[in-house]
Amino acid sequence: MRLTHQISYILILLGLSLLMSCSGKNHRQVPDENISQYKDPLVNVNKTLVGIDDERISDYSKRQKLNLKVNDSGLWYRVLEKGKGPAVEKKKVVTIAYKVSLLDGKICYSSDSTGLKSFIVGQGGVENGLEIGILMLNEGGKAIFVMPPFLAHGLIGDENKIPPRSIIRYDVEIIKITDY
Repeated sequence: MRLTHQISYILILLGLSLLMSCSGKNHRQVPDENISQYKDPLVNVNKTLVGIDDERISDYSKRQKLNLKVNDSGLWYRVLEKGKGPAVEKKKVVTIAYKVSLLDGKICYSSDSTGLKSFIVGQGGVENGLEIGILMLNEGGKAIFVMPPFLAHGLIGDENKIPPRSIIRYDVEIIKITDY
């Protein structure tokens, strides 16, 4: 219940900040000194949300006995197999088998139902956390990536199966790496 109240409080503060910044009939250039008054509160709200997400992921890792590590980007991960093939590199086409789920276990997407996913590493089009994580692997590698919202689908989710501000889990296997 405490976590729900914290999130509600933070969202109310964020909403009020946005309303205050959008009030008034005239849209005019706002001097930099006026923008700076909102910067610190928004940075503090963001830090609080990141802290709450980290706590949720840490608790999840302990409950599931995953022994996740966290890197400098904020991606939580566990490499199950490094892989014996070539290393994943930017500007290579990577084909993965995957399962995307929420922390409650609900499966959102899976290569079992949608087919393998291929993309060019470093070109976007996939979650930032996925791009960061797969660079740790080689062809044949397997890993679990748990992504806080800022590395996944952010404040709005994917507007389909992933709700707003969701932490997602990616179970990944690198099937193939080819040149672009």
